[in-house]
Amino acid sequence: MTDTSLYDTGPPRASAPGADGEELLRRGAALVDPPLRAAVAGLHPSTAAVCRYHLGWDADESPTSVRHVAKRVRAALALLSVRSVGAPERFAAVAGTAVELVHQLSLLHDDIMDGDAERRGRPAAWARFGTGAAVLAGDALVVQAVATVLRAEAPGARAAMEDLITAVEQMVEGQAEDLALERRALREVSTSRYARMARGKTGALFGCAAALGAVLADAPAPVVRALRAAGGDLGVAFQILDDVLGLWGDGALTGKPVGADLVRGKKTLPLVLAAAVDSPEGRRVAELLDVVPLPQDRVPEVMRLLEAVGGRERAEEAAARHVAAALAALDAARLPGEVRQEWSSLVACLSRRRR
Repeated sequence: MTDTSLYDTGPPRASAPGADGEELLRRGAALVDPPLRAAVAGLHPSTAAVCRYHLGWDADESPTSVRHVAKRVRAALALLSVRSVGAPERFAAVAGTAVELVHQLSLLHDDIMDGDAERRGRPAAWARFGTGAAVLAGDALVVQAVATVLRAEAPGARAAMEDLITAVEQMVEGQAEDLALERRALREVSTSRYARMARGKTGALFGCAAALGAVLADAPAPVVRALRAAGGDLGVAFQILDDVLGLWGDGALTGKPVGADLVRGKKTLPLVLAAAVDSPEGRRVAELLDVVPLPQDRVPEVMRLLEAVGGRERAEEAAARHVAAALAALDAARLPGEVRQEWSSLVACLSRRRR
């Protein structure tokens, strides 16, 4: 059951400064980049071309021509998963690669489902190569993800494969719920239903990434559960902040059109919270957004109303509560002090995301 108290008002818990967060992101990326390239290189040439383009590796397999190169957030989580139980970094490479492959599958398919023609400042893969080619590329990546874990030389490889499959199932359910919510009136969408959707769509893979390295190492079940819970809540917070960026972010940084989710009828948390406000402004938000797609000339009015009811602030407070829940789960894992500080640093870094 979702803890709806996470959406209550009140002062959020502060997290520790994250001086090493960027370093962890870089190390995670360095671990998964070679196996990611190897996985793509083994695909059919036409499918590999779509994947290379989507990943930002152009003709020279360099990301320099892409304005917005994605951070390997899930790889960093996998790295800390391994460090949490004192396992070798090669387990982090396996876990991070598998989860990153699934994540890239979700992006390929998500762009198609949402009709987003741009990603990272240039045409999305489906817009560049066609829908069929992008779907096939996503299918190929998820197969490679399962194969990566299946072939791992690790004591917990079988359990890790089951964990990964479960996470993919939950992610698909979350994506299905996200699409279903688009057809619902805004006032019919509760914060608890939003949270269930976000736990599947984003939280499941975050939770998997945070636990999978430990599972590969056959770590104690209580530690694995704590890491998975922390990752799940961090993923929900990440999704909420993504919702905020979709409305108030800088398109030059995010690489996607600002306001696209608003026009399409996505039930993002700032909108859900705004429509729940019992005021003329809150009711007007719900009234305007019952029309899908939202006429472009209505966008400025909706944005003014969101500001009036504090939609952004309410969503950011909810994200902070999920971050606090993630930190509490990490406390329960009783990790070594240095590793616990690294977790705090990464969480703080992700909490300040701007793209």
